[in-house]
Amino acid sequence: MSEPSKPADTGPCAVTTAAPTVVSDATPNNERRNLLKNSALITGGAALMAMLPLGTRSAAWAAGSDAPEKKEVKIGFIPLTDCASVVVASVMKFDEKYGIKIIPSKEASWAAVRDKLVNGELDAAHVLYGLIYGVHMGIGGMKKEMAVLMGINQNGQAITLANKFAEKGVKTGGELKAFIDKNKGEYTFAQTFPTGTHAMWLYYWLATYGIDPFKDVKNIVVPPPQMVANMRVGNMDGFCVGEPWNNRAIYDKIGFTVETSQGIWKDHPEKTLGTTGEFVKNNPNTARAMTAALLDASKFIDVMSNRKKVAEIIADKSYVNCPVDVIDERLAGNYDNGIGKKWKDPDYMKFYNDGAANFPYLSDGMWFLTQHRRWGLLKEDPDYLKVAKEVNQIEIYKQAAAMTKTPVPKDAMRASKLIDGVVWDGKDPKKYAASFKIKA
Repeated sequence: MSEPSKPADTGPCAVTTAAPTVVSDATPNNERRNLLKNSALITGGAALMAMLPLGTRSAAWAAGSDAPEKKEVKIGFIPLTDCASVVVASVMKFDEKYGIKIIPSKEASWAAVRDKLVNGELDAAHVLYGLIYGVHMGIGGMKKEMAVLMGINQNGQAITLANKFAEKGVKTGGELKAFIDKNKGEYTFAQTFPTGTHAMWLYYWLATYGIDPFKDVKNIVVPPPQMVANMRVGNMDGFCVGEPWNNRAIYDKIGFTVETSQGIWKDHPEKTLGTTGEFVKNNPNTARAMTAALLDASKFIDVMSNRKKVAEIIADKSYVNCPVDVIDERLAGNYDNGIGKKWKDPDYMKFYNDGAANFPYLSDGMWFLTQHRRWGLLKEDPDYLKVAKEVNQIEIYKQAAAMTKTPVPKDAMRASKLIDGVVWDGKDPKKYAASFKIKA
């Protein structure tokens, strides 16, 4: 699939040219001179705009040209701490600067987000990175060209175990493996969507300690806000989800944090601003405006002195519907695992991180494809890099970054070492996907 095409007269390079000026022999001399002068100015201005650097042209767009095709955009979100940039962009009106109005739409599950994106009920969404790639690849039977406009956040998810494990001395992944081996039975773990980030963090963590997520335990799908209630009634032994629901399990004294997602992969990709390829093709200026608005909101959220205010905003029942303190603790990097360990985590949830949390790295998208392949969700290896270039809208992101003065990395690939010591750099995704001892 080629990258979505743009209308010829849109984009930061677009120049509006006037209709040709007609000067006849009957036009008075003074009027003829003025018309010719004005025509030359228009033509010269067009040529000058075409020669301007990207950042300057993008700034000209922000000043009023190249307007969004849609003035009002409906952006879906799930009640999680990392929906904050969508909510803040709307509540604090960062969207108005870019000529749009964001309407946040609270959704019940990731499946609902997927369905509404695909059928056009949502223009875009705060959405799991892997979900976008899963739909693009047709995993699960629903296939549509999808797009990642930007990353929304890094870090800030966790794996929670029921308190019964701590009571039996199980407080680490290694101890969980030994316990399962010794005490045969059915152990159920929940994640939030089959192709999503939480499923991949859970599977990766279990497999790192020698636990096959499909053979040694049972795994189920539960929407994020329902995790704590389901653990309370004994429907699962552990779960992986975003905040504040891990901290809420501790607050309600039903579970403890056995691992954070940043402990699995420091500064990992997490949620995205996702949409369809069709939306980007038909509304490139709107896509850029949404991205710019969320970049500004992300900058605001990453100022630590603003985080309590952010927690107060998203705690409202219209959004996350959770006590402010439960949200604010981990949003501020203050961690308590619920069984005696407290620490200040430097790798807390980041929404901006000097743009590193937002740039749609090709290697990030490719990583989720390798895990989909590892666990049998993809039956054969795709052209990993080609797919990532189709989905991740780097050019639109760069335009929005120029408008918001957001730094852009020189390379669209990055290298990271995960919890098992294995380095992912995107150079040989097929080999990487096949390299794991535990796989489908």
